[in-house]
Amino acid sequence: MSVTSNANTQAMRISRRDTARRFLEIELDKLAADERAVVERFIARKGVTRNLAREMADRRSFGDRVADRVAAVGGSWTFIIAFFVVLAAWMALNSLVLVRDAFDPYPYILLNLVLSCVAAVQAPLIMMSQNRQAASDRASAQHDYEVNVKAELEIMQVHEKLDVLREHDWAQLVDLQNRQIELLERMLSHQTGLAEPGRSHDSEGGSP
Repeated sequence: MSVTSNANTQAMRISRRDTARRFLEIELDKLAADERAVVERFIARKGVTRNLAREMADRRSFGDRVADRVAAVGGSWTFIIAFFVVLAAWMALNSLVLVRDAFDPYPYILLNLVLSCVAAVQAPLIMMSQNRQAASDRASAQHDYEVNVKAELEIMQVHEKLDVLREHDWAQLVDLQNRQIELLERMLSHQTGLAEPGRSHDSEGGSP
């Protein structure tokens, strides 16, 4: 019982800082700021997981929300179909309905101007949304890396504790076997000692 309790105590005393140093193969003060933060949270037994989607959504400004909305609408089939419907209605109105009083007769110069203005405004907004999405993807990748590092550190810590417990179990097993062997030797010697007086008595009784 004492050996098992000592093994459990030693397993609990395994330094998490030493585990991190062996895993990273570098001194902690030489790590980058983000990696050192992960290691410090591992040593302090704190989590690193967080909801990045919610954090990014909460940090969005009004311009970011507008850019995301424009990108979401502009990249949908609804916008494409509605855009073609408006173009067809514009050309039909100026070519078939308002033939003489058309406000934008063929070659539809006003329509080209409107399309150019829409494209000039829409393209930067979509690029803004894409840049923000790229930043979100980079933050998500960094977060995944931090979670993976902490998970590997935790797994390595568990393996080290299991190794300590296994070594003490082997030592306890060897000690138990030695005690059993010693006990068997004592029993054998005791039985041998009891058998020798009987033999000597039989030999004396049988002599003439």
